[in-house]
Amino acid sequence: MSVAPDLSSFRPIGELLREQAAAHPHQPALVQDGERLSWGALDALMDRVAASLQRDGVRPGEVIALCAATSVLQAAIFLGALRAGVVVAPLAASVTPESFASMVRDAAPRRLFVDAQAVPLLRPGEHPALVSLDGLAPGQAFGEWLAPEGSRPEPVRIAPEDAFNIIYSSGTTGTPKGIVQPHGMRFSHIQRGLAYGWTPESVALVSTPLYSNTTLVVFFPALAFGGTVHLMAKFDAGRWLEIAERERVTHAMLVPVQYRRLLSHPDFGARDLSAFRMKFSTSAPFDAALKAEALRRWPGGLVEFYGMTEGGGTCLLEAHLHPDKLHTVGRPAAGHDIRLIDDAGREVAPGEAGEVVGRSPGMMSGYHGQPEKTREAEWYSPEGLRFIRTGDIGRFDADGFLVLSDRKKDMIISGGFNIYPSDLEAQLREHLAVHEVAVVGVPSLEWGETPVAFVERRAGDPTSAAELREWLNARVGKTQRLADLRFVDELPRSAIGKVLKRELREGYGPPAIPSR
Repeated sequence: MSVAPDLSSFRPIGELLREQAAAHPHQPALVQDGERLSWGALDALMDRVAASLQRDGVRPGEVIALCAATSVLQAAIFLGALRAGVVVAPLAASVTPESFASMVRDAAPRRLFVDAQAVPLLRPGEHPALVSLDGLAPGQAFGEWLAPEGSRPEPVRIAPEDAFNIIYSSGTTGTPKGIVQPHGMRFSHIQRGLAYGWTPESVALVSTPLYSNTTLVVFFPALAFGGTVHLMAKFDAGRWLEIAERERVTHAMLVPVQYRRLLSHPDFGARDLSAFRMKFSTSAPFDAALKAEALRRWPGGLVEFYGMTEGGGTCLLEAHLHPDKLHTVGRPAAGHDIRLIDDAGREVAPGEAGEVVGRSPGMMSGYHGQPEKTREAEWYSPEGLRFIRTGDIGRFDADGFLVLSDRKKDMIISGGFNIYPSDLEAQLREHLAVHEVAVVGVPSLEWGETPVAFVERRAGDPTSAAELREWLNARVGKTQRLADLRFVDELPRSAIGKVLKRELREGYGPPAIPSR
């Protein structure tokens, strides 16, 4: 069962981690490949990072940015900055130089910590003071920048409403938005961990980037409860299974595509994963059949989080407790208020579909420097309460479980009819030829929009694109029929596994000929 967050007991994460270090200083805190940083060493390094920032005049509430591969050092810098009350903006290196420059301008960091991964994005004279983590990127070497051993920062007071980090969304293309998450929001994530077996004996395996909120909702609770976190700079299914077995991993956050790759790996059945207590998933639609396979073949519980980096409301599906609800994303978490509204902003009647909006102790302060975008993301209830809009369409079933239809922006309006891509994707996944699929709406001269499918075909399957399209069109309504179906080697994805439907739409070409 989920635990309702209580911000009256708020404690800054730097303080929580210092207590864990005092309790078990020799236990490993962060591990990557052959590098193992004990809790005592992590606490000391966090102090040196915090003291270095204070020496440089970086005040609480000001920002530093990180653009580097996942590493023990990157994690320690993130945590040390938080101890000084400094806001951290972790930036993806998988963006264009233009998007990177936009994020840096928006965050206005006092220091930018980089490694070789960031080099292609850097433009001379356009960035704040650089600190190089690996000697391959420009800037002052980290070892030279770091305060001497034994350095301690001046204590700072941190309140729940103070900014914790800025997470940038939609940074692969387009203009990124900086989501400001306060300390209270992160603390609510930590409190939620009480229900999921986190202890000082926990071992978490992190295989998604530290700039992703997906990663951080498990990374911080794992450390706050005194566990050990194993870091992977790049996900590889075979190596992940090897680490999970060897290190007796108990917890992991994985996106759905990672579940699919792990469960289909030839070594999966031979690995001992019996130490697992809990597995988590978020960030992308999690197919009900895939959830069922994970429950059947993988020890430990399975929890799906439905929510946004912006926060608002979260739904939890404790799949191991509700195996008959795998087609849903669960019920609102304790202390979370989830409602459904129509296009006019009115709450819909029970059983009807509407846009999902949510309110909870875990909510973004707003989009950094973009008050108008913040207002667009907000909905106020008749009682005057602030909610965050998700852009998702859903309905509650009779038991209070949320069933999603689709993203509002992904919904296809064809000849005045609403078409939900997820319905067509679910139907296509029933064909043995389909390994993975994405359906998008593309321009149509006759209907305005029309659906097109992009399919990763299973190896060795002889089905042609035309045959698969005809198979699907014979099973759906006339308005839902695909105008086109294309095989692709691999669907474009973000670093955390989300299918980049915008890239599919933009790369399609001229308007499609509808199939009706």
